[in-house]
Amino acid sequence: MKGSHEFVNRDVISIRGFTREEIDYILEVSRSMESIVERGSDMLRGKIMAELFFEPSTRTRLSFQTAMYKLGGNVIGFAEPKVSSVWKGETLADTVRVVENYADIIVLRHPLEGAARFAAEYAHIPVINAGSGAEEHPTQALLDLYTILKAKGRIDGLNIILMGDLRYGRTVHSLAYALSNYDVSLHLVSPALLRMRPEVIEDIEGQIEVSEHTDLMEVLPDADVLYVTRIQKERFPDLGEYEKVKGSYVIDLEVLKKAKDDLIVMHPLPRVDEIAVEVDSTPFAKYFEQVRNGVVVRMALLALILGAVK
Repeated sequence: MKGSHEFVNRDVISIRGFTREEIDYILEVSRSMESIVERGSDMLRGKIMAELFFEPSTRTRLSFQTAMYKLGGNVIGFAEPKVSSVWKGETLADTVRVVENYADIIVLRHPLEGAARFAAEYAHIPVINAGSGAEEHPTQALLDLYTILKAKGRIDGLNIILMGDLRYGRTVHSLAYALSNYDVSLHLVSPALLRMRPEVIEDIEGQIEVSEHTDLMEVLPDADVLYVTRIQKERFPDLGEYEKVKGSYVIDLEVLKKAKDDLIVMHPLPRVDEIAVEVDSTPFAKYFEQVRNGVVVRMALLALILGAVK
């Protein structure tokens, strides 16, 4: 098992940078944070996290803030570039080199793919990728794994469906990479236009069983986990293409009649119309639990990277 020293001052850019052993250790530390999230802690007292969000966010930004505050640390930063020197033309490299003088760790969200890796090359403090374009969202993948583990008691041996926008949805890219460390069957359901990126398929094929579908009903009856994503309108270069695929899948109680009783339905949020509100009050729904789980997982990461967990 990896020790905490393996994580100190480490960047979190891609989930592919972590082994299964390391991921399991993060999930173990996350479980230990469950009691701390209720009472709080001062283990990161005196530490400062800088949030640089060049793209809108609710859950991720507030989740990282809550995690830092629960551990006794402080938060600085901005939630949109208009309130920063970026609006005056400052480069990302210069922004990072300035901010590292004020903080111990940077959490970055940016609309351009590769932005987090680029920032990490300039920063002398750890950088956590909180979403880089349509590329990856590694901390979301970790909280998704933690949610599955809590709900099902295991990850190995499960039949898992990733459904919706698999082309532009960065959360499913990171989750697919993460799941390739486990013994799972992965079923990818999407319109043909929104199929999983070829580079993701190439990376995970040979490690786990992968199949692609356009019809959810081909795989839903045997599924243990259904991970739903919205169609990412803002990432389409041609809105005409978006109009062709919007509303492709809707999960409601009628659809779930075809599912196993212990299926769990997950969603990284925000949702639009892909999961009916009537599902919220059923045992299937785990998407709001994901939100809470995001806090403990990010607490674990911050504590590990900043050396507070011994």
